[in-house]
Amino acid sequence: MKIKDWQTLKEIIKGLKARGKRVVFTNGCFDILHAGHVAYLRQARSLGDVLVVGINSDESVSRLKPLRPIVPLSERLEVLSALEMVDYLVVFEDDTPYELIKTIEPDVLVKGGDWKVEDIIGSDLVKETYSLPYRQGLSTTEIINRIIKRYC
Repeated sequence: MKIKDWQTLKEIIKGLKARGKRVVFTNGCFDILHAGHVAYLRQARSLGDVLVVGINSDESVSRLKPLRPIVPLSERLEVLSALEMVDYLVVFEDDTPYELIKTIEPDVLVKGGDWKVEDIIGSDLVKETYSLPYRQGLSTTEIINRIIKRYC
């Protein structure tokens, strides 16, 4: 199973790093998974040997994005678990993954192109931080807006 609690994941990562593996971490809500997410996760995975994805709890998403999530955590985890490029999933309750990053100590931190590297939360805790290119028109908000425009 790919879904791990913080402490189990910390031990797994410790073992991976002892074997010389490079651990990449990214995070997000991943509400209404789409092609932009898949491309982004594929790119993130290419930056290391193992990809860990932190996923916001439903409560965290609700605080950050009014009227969301649309897809509940259990379903978001199920879909992300099916992606081959995702090695581990971990849920966090806070609005940011800072404490999670501090706990699991990945080597690399990755966010989407709508983030400037210097603004990426947790960049002070890792060796390398990347902001990957954003695919225009592929965001959950844009997809929701297209649905509203077409059907409402």
